[in-house]
Amino acid sequence: MKNFSMLVLSILFFSCQQKENKNAPVSTSDSIVTNITKKEVKENKQVGDTIYMEFKNEKGSFIAEGVIDSIHPRVYVKFKNEDSGNLKANIVPTTGKGNIRFNQIISPDNASDGPFGMDLNIPLQQKGNYIIVIGHSQMADNPFWGKFTVEMESKKE
Repeated sequence: MKNFSMLVLSILFFSCQQKENKNAPVSTSDSIVTNITKKEVKENKQVGDTIYMEFKNEKGSFIAEGVIDSIHPRVYVKFKNEDSGNLKANIVPTTGKGNIRFNQIISPDNASDGPFGMDLNIPLQQKGNYIIVIGHSQMADNPFWGKFTVEMESKKE
């Protein structure tokens, strides 16, 4: 009985092994992908209710697409300021217009300012991590739901 079970296990083991053909020629119909010509594009993306602005585009601006919905009625844009200067930012809804604005900016020392409109032009006095809160105005009707693009540019003084 012991020999029989060893034989069955051996047969199962060898039958489950996949054969690999190492010398198979590559046909012209096989696709070969090279990463030499492919340029990696880094994007700032929304994860949950937060957009991490980490990558600048070729113009030196931060650009990201975000979504406001019933689950995430506010979006937090986090970025790091290296030098004191002036921050210019704007929100562009995909629908053209909407009840969406910069609600608040929170400085590294947790001081806050706001509300603002769809455009933001504010001096950044401190170095460190900033948070910008985007949402709809509580004073207006028809809250904004949908996609938008946020563009930010920081200019040194």
